[in-house]
Amino acid sequence: MKAVVLQAAEGPQGLRCLDVETPQPKAGEVLIRLRYAALNRRDVWISHGRYQGMKLPIILGSDGAGEVAACGEGVSNVRVGDPVIINPGLHWGESEAHPGPNFQILGMPSDGTYAQYVVVPADHVYPKPDHLTWEEAAALPLAGVTAYRALFSRGKLQPGETVLIPGIGSGAALFTLQMALAKGARVYVTSGSDEKIARAMELGAAGGVNYRHDDWPNRLRQMMGGADLIIDSVAGPGFIQLIELTNPGGRIVSFGVTAGVVPELLMRAVFSRQMDIRGTTMGSPRDFAAMLSLYGEHRLRPVIDRIYPLASAAEALTRMEKSEHFGKIVLEIPQD
Repeated sequence: MKAVVLQAAEGPQGLRCLDVETPQPKAGEVLIRLRYAALNRRDVWISHGRYQGMKLPIILGSDGAGEVAACGEGVSNVRVGDPVIINPGLHWGESEAHPGPNFQILGMPSDGTYAQYVVVPADHVYPKPDHLTWEEAAALPLAGVTAYRALFSRGKLQPGETVLIPGIGSGAALFTLQMALAKGARVYVTSGSDEKIARAMELGAAGGVNYRHDDWPNRLRQMMGGADLIIDSVAGPGFIQLIELTNPGGRIVSFGVTAGVVPELLMRAVFSRQMDIRGTTMGSPRDFAAMLSLYGEHRLRPVIDRIYPLASAAEALTRMEKSEHFGKIVLEIPQD
């Protein structure tokens, strides 16, 4: 099969499109013939070697959708030919509160979806939502379940609350926007791009500010008041301002550090507001199923930025690394 393999931790330039052996499913596993795969920020980090337990060479990619090509012994939940979407959070464990010690994400340390075929545990494939195209289905899993868990399992979003999403434009941020709006929230955004703010408002955001302006927190405060819930994947120096923008009794849920670490926390601002700062990552199988149900109920569709051929994965990953995208970047997998 054709696959995009990271051979050296040199960034996107370390990727090579190669012919490799097609994997075969063992007991309890299924072989998926992929139609589309999608990129995530973790793929950028992995390409630079910023991941514990690196194993090279590796086929990158966590997200994908396709058809069941073969079933291992004992598989009964799907049949050959079924159209499916992959839950890339493997071996979550027994607790809903947190992943267990065996949790891992497809695409490192196990081979992922930048390929014509991938093997996954049978209980990690779900029927493809009927209203989604193949490329939309492939775009949803990792960022979608991360956004769902941040909003609902950890963020406890309630209808009518005010939500702030810093750094709009990424897949997870846009999924957060869609789901929060579907549940009756009022949503505001930030970005370093006026164009991305305008596009978010076209999707339903009530407003937004450009964080490159020195007085962006004041502008945002005047616009939205305060935030009941902030879903942040950015961190960095601006995290201090997020604390100050949180309403009393509000929550910040964090799942990323694309802008670097927070230099210092103003703990007086935290405890005087009686607020919570909560961490999250990915989601449980229950979160994944609930996310698919929400997208089906409200007929939500992922925002697609660009579609690249599989062989252009390095170019696609470079676009993500430069944060030039608005929505999910998707790879079309050759079918012959």
